Amino acid sequence: MAYGVSSNSFLLTLGLAPAVASATIHTSEVFTTLASGVSHLKVGNVDRNLFKKMVIPGCLMASIGAYVLVNFPSGLIRPLVNLYLGAIGIVILFRVFNVNLIMRKVNRSVLAGIGGFMDAVGGGGWGPIVTSTLIANGEDPVKTIGTVNLTEFFVTICESAVFIALMGFQNLHLVVALIIGGVVAAPVGAIVCRKAPRRVLMTLVGCTIIALSIRGLLA
Repeated sequence: MAYGVSSNSFLLTLGLAPAVASATIHTSEVFTTLASGVSHLKVGNVDRNLFKKMVIPGCLMASIGAYVLVNFPSGLIRPLVNLYLGAIGIVILFRVFNVNLIMRKVNRSVLAGIGGFMDAVGGGGWGPIVTSTLIANGEDPVKTIGTVNLTEFFVTICESAVFIALMGFQNLHLVVALIIGGVVAAPVGAIVCRKAPRRVLMTLVGCTIIALSIRGLLA
């Protein structure tokens, strides 16, 4: 769930502009989200009604978010992105300790729009925002995870298309590295998740993102 925000945090610390970092991550995510979405669809983990409510607002706002990120001055958007990433890290820690700050009856389309916009601007966050909120509001976890993953593929396609149209292909070597790293790490992560406590793993992810965002703010 934290692939995008974790990767974006690291890329920002390497000195990449927020727009370039987000474009790089989402180009690589086209492949990972396709595999994930198709897998969930095949095993029946997709709620078609929920998908229909989320896909259009998610894609629309993600496209707008990508446009905003590219056209805002880097010096202005960088601290805002770091603040956002730090907030996502806190949200992850809240979920680890079952702290529910979400109000009931969240509109699914509005949530998808917010998630899509922030995902583009922050280089990640679709999963932490949309999945966590829906589950916290009583949605079926299996159907939610499957549907959100399938929707993310279309959201990622829209984001990547806007980034490519406005900036061209960026950092293909990093894109390839992220794809390879994700493919190699996925089975390792599955083994680790099976053996290690989930709370410990997500606590490490949340703390890492917060630490990197603080570093980015102080840099």
